[in-house]
Amino acid sequence: MPGPMRVCFVCSGNICRSPMGELVLSHKVQEAGLGDLVAVTSAGTGDWHIGERADDRTLRALAARGYDGGAHRARLFDPAWLPELDLVLALDRGHMRTLRGWTTSEHDRQKVRLLRAFDPGLAEVAEAAAHGADIGRSLDVPDPYYSDLDAFDLVLDQVERACEGLLAHLSRRVVDVRDREHR
Repeated sequence: MPGPMRVCFVCSGNICRSPMGELVLSHKVQEAGLGDLVAVTSAGTGDWHIGERADDRTLRALAARGYDGGAHRARLFDPAWLPELDLVLALDRGHMRTLRGWTTSEHDRQKVRLLRAFDPGLAEVAEAAAHGADIGRSLDVPDPYYSDLDAFDLVLDQVERACEGLLAHLSRRVVDVRDREHR
């Protein structure tokens, strides 16, 4: 039996947006009883914060909604991970370009997706983007680093909505894999 589906959230320094994604999806995966079937991590495209805790404002926003980010430590994304990952979630188009630039195959390139493309409320925008439409920044999760706590709450809202759709997507994929194994 293959191991769990591997998902990695990626932002710039791995101290704001991607840790939010990792914690929110991990929580939702556990609640859905998929903890043994989906492994969730996060990383950054830059090395500025390696080994540091998440930004204090990230931790405060998460804690206010019942998530504990205290164990998080920032790390740098390693392109060598791409073949082992099933889904790489970029938090904005800049991260997606960087990550896709690191791929060495079309298969790995297709694993890199924008997180907000899974937001059920943005399905039409995501569909247009998938067909090459210029959608501007509408699927980007904005970087709250140079903003106040309200910006972190807004980002967490976006991450939570997208993770709802992402959980539905992952649940379907996990069930498909499980069904194929039992045939």
